[in-house]
Amino acid sequence: MFIPKPGISRAECGLSLVELIVSMVVVSVGVAGILLALDTSVRGSVNPIVQKQALAIAEALLEEIQLMPFTYCDPDDAVAETAEDTGDCGVAEAIGPEAGEARNPGILQTPFDNVNDYQGFQLLSGIIDMTDAAIPGLEAYQATVTVAQQGIPAIITPAVPAIPPDEALLITVTVTGPGNASVRLDGYRTRYVPNLLP
Repeated sequence: MFIPKPGISRAECGLSLVELIVSMVVVSVGVAGILLALDTSVRGSVNPIVQKQALAIAEALLEEIQLMPFTYCDPDDAVAETAEDTGDCGVAEAIGPEAGEARNPGILQTPFDNVNDYQGFQLLSGIIDMTDAAIPGLEAYQATVTVAQQGIPAIITPAVPAIPPDEALLITVTVTGPGNASVRLDGYRTRYVPNLLP
């Protein structure tokens, strides 16, 4: 119990030891909470430049794939320009590259000529362009691609019909970079011009 000395008011006495300890504990808990929040945000965040670069790589690769033809027949087939469905083809286009095809063809290979050819495509030792040239500064990035048949349901109203699985492909591009940065982009490619050759 506080017993002031004669002539001294309570306001002039200062803090008791108990009040001082309680205030130190309250301030310490607040500072610890702030430091914990900062530590969590720093650990969970990836360098924004690395994340943006991974996104740019994924967007570029997805665009490259979506711009490829999606034909009924292999573009090397003689009836590829006139086929009305896969039954007309001598060589129907299948998921995955045909023998001897590569994104970056060597002397004995031909380039990818269809969206399907990118199934299973990987860049595991850095990012390279379509001419097989390494892109400086992107050595620490990796990319993988999957292509699968997947239908698209009717959208908004019945006036926009569903697209069956054999007429649409789901393309998934996954890019990983330094510091476990990872970006995954999905895109669809439909067979809207089935006789357009590269």
